[in-house]
Amino acid sequence: MTSRRHQDVIDRLQNAGYSLPDMPPAAIGSYTAALAAGPLVFTSGQLPLRDGVIASTGKVGETAGLVSPRIAAELAAQCAVNAIAALQRELGDLGRIDRIVKVTGFVASDPGFTEHSKVIDGASILLKDVFGDAGVHTRSAVGVAALPRNSPVEVELVALIHVDAD
Repeated sequence: MTSRRHQDVIDRLQNAGYSLPDMPPAAIGSYTAALAAGPLVFTSGQLPLRDGVIASTGKVGETAGLVSPRIAAELAAQCAVNAIAALQRELGDLGRIDRIVKVTGFVASDPGFTEHSKVIDGASILLKDVFGDAGVHTRSAVGVAALPRNSPVEVELVALIHVDAD
């Protein structure tokens, strides 16, 4: 059984134009998508998968043939949705999330591209929209040479959860 707070998160996601996948994207290696450790839950890096397919591939940059920063920001938001799905699978109830603590975003970018922060804003804005003030977090946005499956972006997060005292 899920809480009212859980349903509020789902409703806000839908208002933002997203829905949680029935199952979070499967791990593409030997790891788990999310893991609770005390009052924290860590997600593995999430790719911008929709129905098992990366929505767009390639490097991010400003020139022709590259993924535009605007599209990459939308992809970062999809990564955040997939991270929320991983949290739901681990916790069963998104209402247990008290705060999004940390987001780390990776951007596979053209060597001259330096606006990684604007790309990862796509994930940050979505998390604020969905969790309100509890979605405001610390963050790193890192440019990299390549990501799995030629993804332009990858996002992982850490959430603080309410842990019932035994």
